[in-house]
Amino acid sequence: MKKFLKTTSLLLMCSFLLAACGNLQDSSLSSGGGDSGKSSVQTTTSSDSSNYDVLLSGGKYKTSPISGVTAANNSNQFNSRSFESGLMSLSRKQFSTNSYVFQEGQVLTASTVSDWLGRKSKKNSLGLNPASNGSTDENKRAPMYFQQMLEEDYLTKQDGKYKLTGMSIGIAMNKIDYYQKKQYGATYKTNISREAQQEQGQRIAKEVVKRLRANKEVGNIPIVVGLYSVAPEDTLVGGTYFQYSVSKSSDLGKWSDLGYKNQMLPTVNGETAINSGDSDSFTNFKSNIQNYFPNLSGVTAQAHYDGTNLKSMDITINTQFDGLAQVTSFTQFVQQSASKYLPSGANLDINIQTVDSQQSVVTRTNGKFYSHVYDAD
Repeated sequence: MKKFLKTTSLLLMCSFLLAACGNLQDSSLSSGGGDSGKSSVQTTTSSDSSNYDVLLSGGKYKTSPISGVTAANNSNQFNSRSFESGLMSLSRKQFSTNSYVFQEGQVLTASTVSDWLGRKSKKNSLGLNPASNGSTDENKRAPMYFQQMLEEDYLTKQDGKYKLTGMSIGIAMNKIDYYQKKQYGATYKTNISREAQQEQGQRIAKEVVKRLRANKEVGNIPIVVGLYSVAPEDTLVGGTYFQYSVSKSSDLGKWSDLGYKNQMLPTVNGETAINSGDSDSFTNFKSNIQNYFPNLSGVTAQAHYDGTNLKSMDITINTQFDGLAQVTSFTQFVQQSASKYLPSGANLDINIQTVDSQQSVVTRTNGKFYSHVYDAD
């Protein structure tokens, strides 16, 4: 297996911490069902009730050891962010932001997940991808279904200590499996149907939960499991979760279907807009800022839907500004334009950047705008 560090993952972590910033509270940490010894930890107190407080260890954010471990590379940079943010959205259905604090997964190790992502073989009995059948024909070979895994830990404070009392697991399933018939040769692909993703994903999820239950750190805590469809390399949006289930104490419960969709705006290749009103709103926003500041090299958005209801937009604005005054003025204008033209009910994440660096960010969460201009000095 390969481990790829995702820039978008780091940006998501940073934006998550910014959203949750506030007072730091001291406490002590206990993982799993037993007392593994006390260590100084802190939590960030979120200023927004829809976000989790974040558990810090020794004043530092703890990253998951399985972050970036994948079965194979996928050059679509948008998958990483959608994979992480989507799982946290599913977690809110089970783990209240008022009762639980968040920590990136600390139970699973990189070597364990690497084995699970591999093909089942004599050398790797733990592999959850099917054994190779020897064929290299795109329609006859056994594809790699299972691409990546994500763990999120949710803790509650009990007797002055933080204890692992909930977990969420993301299971990323390939929509297209890219492969080579010989090392360093041409790349081929096998298309995987949604039916196959669902069947294989549920099989894998059941086995993952079984293995997690055997870990004493996990025991009988609730586990949320989401099945994620990995977006192909040649698309300009990330993938989406299409099913989820909750394991209360043993096996998984009933699977629930999800109607999540992502779309690039402006639409490309003659694609029909999921919601024409949202598409028109974005076009008006884009035209307004380009008319006022014509020195822009691109304005695009990822629109995230639940059915036809817009939930959020991730907007990227590429500029050629150099001066701090220009960036500051433009950032203010972008916020004003977003408030005027973009759909009012959707959360916004607007990144203003050059080819070389991030210049500023404008966000809207639950109707409230925040902005920050990065000063190189």
